[in-house]
Amino acid sequence: MSHSNQYVPSAPEMPESYKQQFSGGDRYGYAYSGGGWGQAPPQHQYSATFPPGTHPDVVRSFEGGDRNRSGFLEETELRQALSFSGYGGLSARTIRLLMFIYKSPGDPLLRLGHKEYANLWTSLGQWRAIFERYDRDRSGKMDSTELKDALYHLGYMLPSSVLQLIITQYDDGRGQRVELCFDSFLECGMIVKGLTEKFKEKDPGYKGSATLSYDDFMCMVVPFIASYD
Repeated sequence: MSHSNQYVPSAPEMPESYKQQFSGGDRYGYAYSGGGWGQAPPQHQYSATFPPGTHPDVVRSFEGGDRNRSGFLEETELRQALSFSGYGGLSARTIRLLMFIYKSPGDPLLRLGHKEYANLWTSLGQWRAIFERYDRDRSGKMDSTELKDALYHLGYMLPSSVLQLIITQYDDGRGQRVELCFDSFLECGMIVKGLTEKFKEKDPGYKGSATLSYDDFMCMVVPFIASYD
């Protein structure tokens, strides 16, 4: 199974620390090359402490959600923790998606430890900053043009057909113009980011195309579908 896509060249105004250079002419979404944009620690050991310099608000919100004092946040506990930090409006499926993306790859359980939660906290702040920057009319909603510009800033130039497919997923059927709240923007942005990262694994030469077996394709996509539903 072959797939090809076009990726945007270096977008303006992105901090140098988030850029990821490739040898070819194409680039993937470089905004996730490090830092707090969702790169879970690769080790299989879990720290019982937060990373040095963690903001006290992060610690307080984690402790407020960790009701059983296990040192981990499960799905309902994560929702509680985020409610202490201004993200109480996130939907259940967005919470589940965040759990899936930010959990340590070495942990067989769907839960977040101290380090993973600190990474998530940082990432949410960055996602919020992007949303507020491109919500130009300050409506608290993002239309298709604003979404396209925001994704471009993150390093993704999606084909119009894909962008339209994303927008229609949030159509409530009332025939009105579709707009995304922060929760929906975060959800679709995470899916675009996550699937792109998975695709990059199959395209080591960064050519923007890859040949996938059926098994590889299913293993790439199904986890996102399961967390999304």
